[in-house]
Amino acid sequence: MTTTTNPPASIHHSGNAASPAKSHEATAVAAQKAKATVASGWLHTAKFLTTAPQLHFLPALDVPEIAFVGRSNAGKSTCINTLTQQKQLAYASKKPGRTQHINLFTLGKQGVTDAVLADLPGYGYAAVPKQDKIRWQQVMANYLVTRENLKGIVLMCDPRHGLTELDEILLDVIRPRVVEGLKFLVILTKADKLNKTEQIKALSIMKLQAGGGEVRLFSATKRTGVDDVSQLLWQWVHPGIE
Repeated sequence: MTTTTNPPASIHHSGNAASPAKSHEATAVAAQKAKATVASGWLHTAKFLTTAPQLHFLPALDVPEIAFVGRSNAGKSTCINTLTQQKQLAYASKKPGRTQHINLFTLGKQGVTDAVLADLPGYGYAAVPKQDKIRWQQVMANYLVTRENLKGIVLMCDPRHGLTELDEILLDVIRPRVVEGLKFLVILTKADKLNKTEQIKALSIMKLQAGGGEVRLFSATKRTGVDDVSQLLWQWVHPGIE
């Protein structure tokens, strides 16, 4: 009698097991989300510290300071409020250009301040008297050149209008400090007003003009760039911490 031995049945994979590549990608995405959560939670701790009409009223601090600057109506206050998840932290005057003070906000968890945000007066608004424009520009220039604990500068720019003459002047003022290691970021606000092609073009142009600084698209409405910018600011203050 002949015995027939059937070949072993082939092993069938259901396809549910993740491939190494997909598993690595999922891990990377999860890590990125975790970093974004840490950064956004840190920015959410922002609290008002003080306001100063002149530099000598600012307190001397030994923690890193990040300054937000930009033309009036460039969306600076909206950007700060979106990043910190606080609707009225940064004050947006109903009369652009009328907010004349430098406002400081502390950052840090468990009640320990590890950084400060500085909201500088908006500049370039046409209705503001010339002498006020000159005074504000001088105050900001002095601040950007002499503030010892200044770690980074965030410049707001509406990409539909590009850099103005005053923006260019500001870039000239900070360039020596950027060369020395000062962090610099240009945020292209109101990115939702541009289509995809226009966004790519605006990014390319600004990267050429930023003089070695970072450039990011940003939209408070669409939340474009919120996580990316949050993580960048966190890294400026906490280098080497993942």
